[in-house]
Amino acid sequence: MKKRLSLAALIAAALCVGGLRSSQATAAGPTLTIGSEAPELDIENWMQDGNGFFKPVTEFKKDNVYVVEFWATWCGPCIGSMPHLAELQNQYRGQGVQIISVTNEDTETVNGLLKKEHPQEGKTFEEITSAWCLTSDPDESVSEDYMTASGANGIPTAFVVGKTGLIEWIGHPGSMDLPLEAIVNDAWDRAKFKVQYEYENRMEEAMQRLNTLVGTEKVDEAMDFVAEMIKEAPSQEYKDHWTNMFHNVKLVTGQLDKETTEFYQGLLAQMEENKDPQAALGFANMLFGVSQQGADLGTLPTDTLATVTALEPTIPESYKVLYYNTIALMNELNEDFVKAAEAQEKAVGLATARQAKRMQPYLDELRKKAGIEEDADEEDAGEDNDKDAGEKAADDQE
Repeated sequence: MKKRLSLAALIAAALCVGGLRSSQATAAGPTLTIGSEAPELDIENWMQDGNGFFKPVTEFKKDNVYVVEFWATWCGPCIGSMPHLAELQNQYRGQGVQIISVTNEDTETVNGLLKKEHPQEGKTFEEITSAWCLTSDPDESVSEDYMTASGANGIPTAFVVGKTGLIEWIGHPGSMDLPLEAIVNDAWDRAKFKVQYEYENRMEEAMQRLNTLVGTEKVDEAMDFVAEMIKEAPSQEYKDHWTNMFHNVKLVTGQLDKETTEFYQGLLAQMEENKDPQAALGFANMLFGVSQQGADLGTLPTDTLATVTALEPTIPESYKVLYYNTIALMNELNEDFVKAAEAQEKAVGLATARQAKRMQPYLDELRKKAGIEEDADEEDAGEDNDKDAGEKAADDQE
């Protein structure tokens, strides 16, 4: 008997709610959350001050708004967020908003970065970060008070301290624009966001429990658990997330029925309507993975093939290898091995030499199933084509 497919792959490939957070809070829960009083700042080194506009902060002034953001010189997303932070600080300059970025690295490390040129902006890091307060706190006291206390486990992470000195928002600085605007304009619903934030922090634990239940073949318990999560979801987006998981469980445990088939057909229709080829390709490859565990997929391979094919005009060149490979997979599931081999041949033809070498065995397998034989001359020609194929597709599809 084939093993049940772990939900880990499905969780990664499913159409989940974006931006779900994970937490490393202690078993007793985080001591810093939305609505908590913001800890005072005990920062050792203030290295940029907004070109003299700002002063070092220890206590938070009433009626002012502060962004305490944690970053590091080695953190790519932190580097990518810097121009955005500069724009935000300039946008709110003079409106009682102060952005303070904190790293646990020493000043020597930070100064080494400041002298370099930002890879996208054509300016030095010193020029970009001069818009707001850049600081260094090697003893990690501020990080402990904020990051550790809240259970946050990734950077960049920003904490918005509101006009009354309470934590109003926690998240990635790239998602901060609308919350910050609402907080500045006294239009922020802290209580509503707290419910959402604390629910998101429970999501990782819930997903791990679901995966364990399915992995140990406690299918009935898994279904009951998901049904309960749907009932408790605080908003429609979370209901949608758990509804998706409900049907994923049915699919991966071999319980595909009319309800679940129609659910996935609806998702495919949305992908086509929204012209979302990446979602369609991801779903198709997830479906193929499920098929390898012996699950009955009903008409879903045919339905998925139709959607992916309809989206061909929207496929960027960098995804063409993946597109044709996916067409091959869906045709194989439909036992149309001739069309599968034709699609895989196009994929191999567009691939880099290294990709083509990896993909060729699958093409050979499909040709064998289709009863197609390749003579030696064609094989030699294929090797020559591989040498030129590197110019046709990006390695990042690997």
